[in-house]
Amino acid sequence: MAPESASAPHTAPKIDIIDPDTYERGGIPHDQFTWLRDHDQVHWHHDPDARVPGFWAVTRHADVVEVSRRADLYSSAERGAMLAENEPEDLVLYRMMILYMDPPDHTQRRSMVNKGFTPRMIKQLEEHVRDIAHQLIDAVADKGEADFVTDIAAPLPAYVICELLGAPVEDRDKIYHWSNQMIGFDDPEFSGSREIGKQTAAEIFAYAGELAALRRAEPRDDIATALLKPDSAGHALTDEEFQLFVLILIIAGNETTRNATSGGMLAFFRHPEQWQRLLADRSLLRTAPDEIVRWASPVNLFRRTVMADTELGGKELKRGDKVVVFYGSANHDERVIEDPFTFDIGRDPNPHIGFGGGGPHFCLGTHLARLELSVVFEALLDRMPDIRLAAEPRRLRSNFLNGIKEMRVEFTPGSRA
Repeated sequence: MAPESASAPHTAPKIDIIDPDTYERGGIPHDQFTWLRDHDQVHWHHDPDARVPGFWAVTRHADVVEVSRRADLYSSAERGAMLAENEPEDLVLYRMMILYMDPPDHTQRRSMVNKGFTPRMIKQLEEHVRDIAHQLIDAVADKGEADFVTDIAAPLPAYVICELLGAPVEDRDKIYHWSNQMIGFDDPEFSGSREIGKQTAAEIFAYAGELAALRRAEPRDDIATALLKPDSAGHALTDEEFQLFVLILIIAGNETTRNATSGGMLAFFRHPEQWQRLLADRSLLRTAPDEIVRWASPVNLFRRTVMADTELGGKELKRGDKVVVFYGSANHDERVIEDPFTFDIGRDPNPHIGFGGGGPHFCLGTHLARLELSVVFEALLDRMPDIRLAAEPRRLRSNFLNGIKEMRVEFTPGSRA
């Protein structure tokens, strides 16, 4: 059954599903989204930027999938993929990133980047991921307490990115810090400034440029070398394209897994019977990652621009209109997800769209994310079976990421692996 906060009220609640304070206070505003799905599935919403009259908020699963799959009608390149408006000169640079591309440019770039995320490349990371998970647990095992976010959930994907890029292990903390700076523009504890975000991006570009030069001089069996090497058609990423890829990898490859891990652990704290179920049956590690991603919906929204007059959810959309899809809402849509407010780690099938709604921008790192989640939770089951919440978590102030920035936990002290 849906919690009281998630049930649709008889009268319309005040609708503001992009206020970052709302997400910091209580996470996804399910009461608002449930009402919208039932009464106004494609809702005209105010925009924080006065230059834009507003945007269409898309809240139902089927409509989010429609927008995601019709890149010809809903463009990522026209005005960008993020909620905030971009300056024209910034868009010129951003359109070199795969996130800001439409087919056929996106198709060509993705075919090049895919070679770094083949099943073989991901499979060979499994033991590295397992070693990293146990190293992180080793660092806190004898203390009996930790901050689950900063000690386990956040460093894990940052360290895996180092493995992917073949970067020195001592660069782990640098990548972790950069990621915080890039995504924390609405949270004063991290940066609170888009200018700081731009400065951080410049540091990442410089770092990626050095890494590219190193990998061209000393090729290895890693994703950096694979991306810089010409493919069968003779195409290879330029230095600038590689720098932008590293920027996306540090943000997308880090924040999504980090927030799914911490959001998943919180879900287990709120539903302890599911933790006991997983302790008793490790085969559920096959389905648990997808339910964790559905429940936590680490990425809250993306933006598209309408390229031709069309109809969606009973509303007339005009060319140039701004459209924002909300994954946290779609992942709790009763029309598609059976009993969506029940956290069920055995849910199968699980038609969530936490990795995107299909189409060209379906998450490139889906298999890696599933691997990281299954491995880290397996390590936690082995090493911290009685892990428990020690204080209410503190959430990220962000309407883009459903994030937790601090979550104190306790457990019986144990020895190093």
